[in-house]
Amino acid sequence: MTAASPRVERYSTGGRVGLVLAAALVLALLSGPFWLPSDAMRLVVQFACLLAMSQMWNLLVGYGGLVSIGQQAYIGIGGYALFVLANQLGLNPFVSVPIAGVVAALFALPTSRVVFRLSGGYFAVATWVVAEVYRLLVANISALGSGAGVSLTAMLAYDKGTRESITFWLAVVLLIVTTGGVYWLLRSPLGLALTAMRDSDIAAESQGVAVGRIKLLVYVLAAFGTGCAGALYFMNALRISPDAAFGMDWIPLLFFTVIIGGIGTIEGPIVGTLLYFTLRQVFGDYGAWYLIALGVVAIVVMIRFPRGIYGELAVRFGWRFFPIQRILREPK
Repeated sequence: MTAASPRVERYSTGGRVGLVLAAALVLALLSGPFWLPSDAMRLVVQFACLLAMSQMWNLLVGYGGLVSIGQQAYIGIGGYALFVLANQLGLNPFVSVPIAGVVAALFALPTSRVVFRLSGGYFAVATWVVAEVYRLLVANISALGSGAGVSLTAMLAYDKGTRESITFWLAVVLLIVTTGGVYWLLRSPLGLALTAMRDSDIAAESQGVAVGRIKLLVYVLAAFGTGCAGALYFMNALRISPDAAFGMDWIPLLFFTVIIGGIGTIEGPIVGTLLYFTLRQVFGDYGAWYLIALGVVAIVVMIRFPRGIYGELAVRFGWRFFPIQRILREPK
């Protein structure tokens, strides 16, 4: 009698629950324009954009090991690419959103040749310097409104209801593509390589992992997702300026949502973004108290939950709604 072989479990119970909840949420959001007020729709678009940026930054830092403090470069490039494509080239502004992501990815290729020459803290500072260079360049181009910025006049061709509905649906698609895309990527062989790199670049390379190529791929993919999110964010705002698009204000938001939520997990940025928007809605009208509340929450979480809120829950209770690992089950 032959002994039963161990089996590999690809999806846990929590993973199945997570997929069902995600599908239900997507279906509910797709019907949003029919029952949500305009203010709520704009808020959902902002939430989707920040979550997409956070997922991209988490992929870059939490898995690729590339600590960038200059991702605002691709937020700005994506945003301005949308305005150029729609206002000046006459393209459909909604179709221009993914094209703006491609433009950001194309800019990431030569940028990587510069910043990848450095590592560690020097790499982080280099990404910030590059973002500032892009900001200064855009601020000195009169066709882009210089420092005062420019409005998205191409949207005047659409009535308010059509504009808000399509922007909202694009936000839902952005959520699916970024969160679902990261989940699919991390469950692929490339995800195994990224996990190995996160533990040790040297050990991963010794096992045949093409560390340089994979980091470049992650960097470009993160630029694409961030560029799409930036384009959609400023489409929702209908106006863009260099300081708003390339400003350093984006980096504390990404730090908060990813690190407080749980870096190196797909669920962490979701939790962090939900927490940020909750605090913003509650304390946003209290001026400095809003910033104080964010600071207090950040300090308490980092002291009490070093892995982040979701990271700590995952370790203590085994909650994995987007599990990227396989589980080996011994035969009974």
